[in-house]
Amino acid sequence: MKILVTGGAGFIGSAVIRKLIELEVFDVVNLDKLTYAGNLDSLDDISHSQNYLHEKIDICNANELTNVFNKHKPTFVMHLAAESHVDRSIDGPSDFIDTNINGTFNLLETARDYFESLEEIEKKQFRFHHISTDEVYGDLEGTENLFTEESSYSPSSPYSASKAASDHLVRAWGRTYNLPVIITNCSNNYGPYHFPEKFIPHIILNAIHGKPLPIYGDGSQIRDWLYVEDHARALIKVILEGDIGETYNIGGRVEKTNLEVVKTICELLEELAPEKPLGVKNYRDLITFVKDRPGHDFRYAIDASKIQSELGWVPEETFETGLRKTVKWYLENREWWERVLSGAYSLERIGKLN
Repeated sequence: MKILVTGGAGFIGSAVIRKLIELEVFDVVNLDKLTYAGNLDSLDDISHSQNYLHEKIDICNANELTNVFNKHKPTFVMHLAAESHVDRSIDGPSDFIDTNINGTFNLLETARDYFESLEEIEKKQFRFHHISTDEVYGDLEGTENLFTEESSYSPSSPYSASKAASDHLVRAWGRTYNLPVIITNCSNNYGPYHFPEKFIPHIILNAIHGKPLPIYGDGSQIRDWLYVEDHARALIKVILEGDIGETYNIGGRVEKTNLEVVKTICELLEELAPEKPLGVKNYRDLITFVKDRPGHDFRYAIDASKIQSELGWVPEETFETGLRKTVKWYLENREWWERVLSGAYSLERIGKLN
C-alpha cells in the first residue's frame, strides 16, 4: 500500500511517517513544500529507507499535485499540511487562507479526479484522511463539558477559522462527490521534533538559556495534551480501520492550565538539568506573565470515547511520562534545535531549493 502524506516534514507529519516506516508494510510519499516549520532533519532516521520518498510540492499548485498523484498512485492520502501557529495567524492571516483553505481545496479536487479514474476495486480501498484540530470548536465554558464529534464549530482565531473551513470543504467533497473522506480533530500535541516557537519547546529552551518563560494572561487557560507518538498511532488506526464519512476526536484526556505545564517543566528541569544558567536559582523564577493575545480561547477538552470504543485506541503515555520524554529529548538533541534556531537548516533548505 502507498500512503501520500502532506506536510510530512512537520511535527505531527514526521511522527506519522516514522511510525509508518517502522511498520514496514507501507510505501510512504512525503509531500512537503518545506516552509519554515518543515524540517527533513526530523526524518533522518528513515530518510534512506527504500519505502520512503520526499516530493517537494506546494499543495497550492494544482499541476504539481496532479503529477504526483499520477506518478505515485496512492491508496491513502493523509492530509496534515497546514499553517498552524495561532500567533502567526493573527499577525499575518493570508498564508493561513492560502494553505489551509486553498491548498485543501486543490488537494480535494486532485484527489477527486484521481479517485474517479480508479477501477472499482481500487475505489473501495482509497481513503482521504484530513487531520484537523480541536480549535475549530472554539472554547468551552466551565470545567465539565467536552468537545464531541457533534460539537458546533465556533473558531476564534484566523488559524482555527481556516482549519474549520478546510473541515467543511472535506465534508462537502465527501457528501457531494462521494469522495471517501475521514476527519480527525486532535487536542494540543507535544513531543520530540516540535518547532521551537511552540509553547512547550519554547518554555524548555528559554529555561535552559535563562530567559523569561512567558505566559499569556494569568496562565489559567486550560488545554488537553496529547503526546505526538500516541497521536500518530491513532491517525494510522483511523486511516486503516475508520469508517468513511466519520469524524474521530483524538485527545489525551489530560487537562492542564498553561501555568501548570510551565511549572511541571520547571520541576523536570530541576531534576534533569540541575546546572542552571548563570544568575538562575530556580527555573520557576523565570516565569513571566505577559499581555494576553486577542481572542484567546479559555479551555479545550476532547471527548475521545468514540475512537476508543470503536477503534480500540487509547493513549499509551500519561502527561507525566510524555513530558519527561519530551524534556529529555530537547536536552539530548541540542544539535537539532540549535540548527533550527540559528537558521542553519533554513539556509540549507533555501540553497537546495534554488
